[in-house]
Amino acid sequence: SHRRKGPAPLSLLPDMTLERGRVHEFCGPSRRVLALATGAAMTGPVLWIRPAWETTRLNPDGFLRHLSPARLLFIEAAREDDILWSMEEALRSAAAPLVIGDMPAAPGLTPVRRLHLAAERGAEAGDAPLGVLLTPGTGGAAGVETRWSLCPKHAPGNVEAWALDRLRARSAPPATFAVTAAEKGLTLVKKAALPA
Repeated sequence: SHRRKGPAPLSLLPDMTLERGRVHEFCGPSRRVLALATGAAMTGPVLWIRPAWETTRLNPDGFLRHLSPARLLFIEAAREDDILWSMEEALRSAAAPLVIGDMPAAPGLTPVRRLHLAAERGAEAGDAPLGVLLTPGTGGAAGVETRWSLCPKHAPGNVEAWALDRLRARSAPPATFAVTAAEKGLTLVKKAALPA
C-alpha cells in the first residue's frame, strides 16, 4: 500500500524527524523531557493523557522556560485501556496537534495500529496530529513509527545534558546523539555517544 503525501514532518533536531499523522514512542528516564521538547517545537494545545492512579505530577516550574503550562491539557484516565481510547479519540478528532499517552507499560500491536489509523483519520479531518506514547524502561510498543530513548547525562556546573538514542526508525539506523537544553526545547551537541 502506498502512503499518500502527508504534511511536513516535525523536525525536532537535525537527526530527529517525527512524521505527523503517526504514533511515536519515547522511553527512558527523561522521556517526559523529550515530550515537553516536542510540545515546545509545535504550536497549539498539548493533550497529555495520564493514569489517574499516578501520584507524581509534572511541575510547571521545571518546564516553564521551554513550554507554557497554559498549553497543556491533562486528562486522567482510570484504566490503561482508557488512556489508549482517549488517545485514539483525540488523534481522530485532530483537536490537538500533539497527543501524549503516558503509559504504565508498552501497548501491543493492535492498540498501536488503532492509534495510527486514528491519526491518519485526524490528518484527513484537519492538521495531522502527532501521537506520542511514553513508556517506561526501554519501551517496546509494537508497530510504532519511531522509538526514542532519552537518558540524563548532566555535567558538573549545572549543565543539562542527555543521551538521545534512536532505537527504531523505518528510514534510519539506530544512533546515539548528545543533546543539551536550549532556550526552547533541546539542541543537538554532536552525533556521538556521550562518555558513560
